[in-house]
Amino acid sequence: MSDLVAPFGVLFMGRALAELLLLAVVCGPVSVLVFLRRLAFVADALTHTVFPGVVIGFLVAGWTGIAGGALVAALLTAVALTVLTRWGRLSDDTTVAVLLTAMFSLGVVLVSRQHSYTSDLTAFLFGRLLTVTPAQLAQTTVLAAIVLIGLAVTARPLILRAFDPIAAATAGYRLTLLDLGLNTAVALVVVAAVQAVGTILVIALLIVPAATARLLTDRLTAMAVIATAVTGLAAYLGLLASWTASVRYGVRLTSAAAVVLTLVACYLLALLAGQLRRRPHPPATVTR
Repeated sequence: MSDLVAPFGVLFMGRALAELLLLAVVCGPVSVLVFLRRLAFVADALTHTVFPGVVIGFLVAGWTGIAGGALVAALLTAVALTVLTRWGRLSDDTTVAVLLTAMFSLGVVLVSRQHSYTSDLTAFLFGRLLTVTPAQLAQTTVLAAIVLIGLAVTARPLILRAFDPIAAATAGYRLTLLDLGLNTAVALVVVAAVQAVGTILVIALLIVPAATARLLTDRLTAMAVIATAVTGLAAYLGLLASWTASVRYGVRLTSAAAVVLTLVACYLLALLAGQLRRRPHPPATVTR
């Protein structure tokens, strides 16, 4: 039992787990809404379009400036995506793809001007989970609270918008504002997670939990709970696997990547469980 708990007594491991558990609490419900609205590509775009903001924040104020730069870029992207997809002449996926490639390429151009190009790019893309600071934990707590309060206030119209946009408009809800609200929530989740898991791996936290939960239940509340629980479990098991591989066996296993792979493994197990549950049972035989 001590081997399952002892690693998290180490300060940096405890902080990493605390950061991921905070992210689990907010990513669970947000991922369900992303799943319902089929916004996986939009969520992917948001994780990439914050990249130039991350780089600019780093260039201006070092690692402490990443959150501010990511926040500005994320909010601007949320507004741009909402406006362009609602009133643009191109299809939504084309608009998102253009914005994604343009912003991400801009970030690569900016970071390539630095002498430490390779190490900086790796940290920006895959995060620095084991160097989470108390300040980062505080930032994540504040952002998570803002998102959860916003979702609690707008949950009913957001769900109605997902299932029946015409009914939502008839009921008096402004669809553009609802879209902007959800895009902003996703953007804030990206900002909260980007320093820990990077701009690449954060997409897994926004997509995989809800996909896993959907394989196990049809109820929205249960989906949010399961998505949160699965993310928390993957955080614990992924960090534990990374620690064990590195300390006991001398195998380098990136913590954030281990967490994401564990999350994907949970999805595959849920997929298998769903297939077994739907398998037709053989007819019962009558015995004397």
